[in-house]
Amino acid sequence: MLAQDTVTTCEKPIESAEDLSSIAFGFMASKALFAGLHVDLFSMLADGPKSAEELARDADIPINRVAILTTALASVGLLTIADDRKIRNSPAAQSFLSKESKYDFGDYLRYQIDQQMYPFLLQLNAVMKGDLSEDAIASYKHWMADEEQASVYSESQHAGSLGPGRTLARKVDLSTAASLLDVGGGTGAMTISLCTEYENLHATIIDFPNVAEIGWRFISEADLVDRVRYIPGNAIEVQWPGNQDAILMSYLMSGVPGEDVEGLLQKAFEALSPGGKLIVHDFMVEEDRRGPALAALWQLQHMAFTPEARSLSVGWLTEAGKKIGFEVKDVDNLIPAMTKLVVFAKPS
Repeated sequence: MLAQDTVTTCEKPIESAEDLSSIAFGFMASKALFAGLHVDLFSMLADGPKSAEELARDADIPINRVAILTTALASVGLLTIADDRKIRNSPAAQSFLSKESKYDFGDYLRYQIDQQMYPFLLQLNAVMKGDLSEDAIASYKHWMADEEQASVYSESQHAGSLGPGRTLARKVDLSTAASLLDVGGGTGAMTISLCTEYENLHATIIDFPNVAEIGWRFISEADLVDRVRYIPGNAIEVQWPGNQDAILMSYLMSGVPGEDVEGLLQKAFEALSPGGKLIVHDFMVEEDRRGPALAALWQLQHMAFTPEARSLSVGWLTEAGKKIGFEVKDVDNLIPAMTKLVVFAKPS
């Protein structure tokens, strides 16, 4: 959506000062989006157009601030302003940023991206030079040990993962699978989507204790308490259950130190039944390392708090899997221009 618009020029050489400025000041457009979400602007416009004066009254915000913010949001395509000065949501804002929308993921942007990911980027310079202080958050392990941070991250990530989870359920056939191990599965958004699609599937989720506690509420709300269980712990360290028909790793490999990635593949191979599937969903760049921009930028973001993270590509991952003994069954896009889906199989 907005993020893609602000980085499209990254996939070709920058040739002008205007292009350079659009990259350098892209953070302002993102902050405008976050500000709109924080005052619930898009929900206020869900029922139809309003004037700036009406929005100012409804939001209890001075008119000059509403005028400046809505002008900025209109300039980047998130709002439209008609000749009568009435302000409307763009189609994308109406579908994905209003709390009235079925597919709303505004909380994911408002909490996780704005409140957590953006501040991490402030330490990127120190990461590049190796000057990151010891008390800086260095990995998900430390981050998720903080109950408040785990709650903000997990609640917002759940909202952002429901849509991709439904897509995953359509792309991967688990009709013959009885057991699923969701490694680093967070609050269970992917597991919920897969168990909803495949009624015979039972799942185990491994994630940190603070995350598991939050996730259990979502599992209960989805009426899956009889089919899903949690193993609270660090996925790199805990014992995985064996004889699994399928193992899922979504957004896991990009968030751990690079030296642990091959170990995760090995643990998956050992935990799978013969013929079982390993499903990897993550940010992956092309082999020529020219993009896609969104995947590359997300990898950079992860490096800001996991300095030893690996830059994943489909080619490297598939070769690493084959060395362990996997067969590559499928490679596909999941979130266009951002994430890839790689499906491995353990030989029968």
